[in-house]
Amino acid sequence: MKKILKILIFLLLIPWVYALILIFINPPITITQLSNLSYGFSRTQLAYDEIPASAKWAVIAAEDQNFAIHNGFDFKEIKTAYEKNKAGKKLRGGSTLSQQTAKNVFLWQGRTWIRKGLETYCTFIIETLWSKERILQVYLNNAEMGKGVYGIEAAAQYYFKKNASQLTPTETARIIACLPNPKKYNVNPPSAYISKRGQWILRQVRNLKGDRALSEIVNTP
Repeated sequence: MKKILKILIFLLLIPWVYALILIFINPPITITQLSNLSYGFSRTQLAYDEIPASAKWAVIAAEDQNFAIHNGFDFKEIKTAYEKNKAGKKLRGGSTLSQQTAKNVFLWQGRTWIRKGLETYCTFIIETLWSKERILQVYLNNAEMGKGVYGIEAAAQYYFKKNASQLTPTETARIIACLPNPKKYNVNPPSAYISKRGQWILRQVRNLKGDRALSEIVNTP
């Protein structure tokens, strides 16, 4: 019994150690990226101050508008998503950027309860050890944004043949609009859905820019 307990404690400590390491270095290839190698692999990891503010604002507007104030879990959004899904409306996720980052870096894709439980645990870890800026940086460097394309810099090169810093706000919004199903949607030329959602993201960004807490995260050098 003691041996089993020691093994369990050891396993629980592994993500803590890994998360500590990732404070100082960028994540190597992830499980998700490995599982998609048949599509190729394109990723360029940027320093936080190299990621354009337009990309930071766009992903916050699209995926997690309460990013600055939650501790990893947006229970109001989870409840809203549950009610909409229960009512038979278009499926909607309630995952925060912190949860998505934990999933992208530590885990595999899927909807099992085991994976969701591990995602919750890893989210708690990164919210404890990482700054909001680090979470946002890791997300924007590793999120899948096309077939075999990871991160905003690789996506900018893939879709628009330019660096992320050269993207227009509209181009940035269209890339972010493909989340969370980048294999399905066409960014350039944009599908009707991507164009519509991209415009919605831009409107949300304009509304959010007056938020002091979010502005501090986005504009941190």
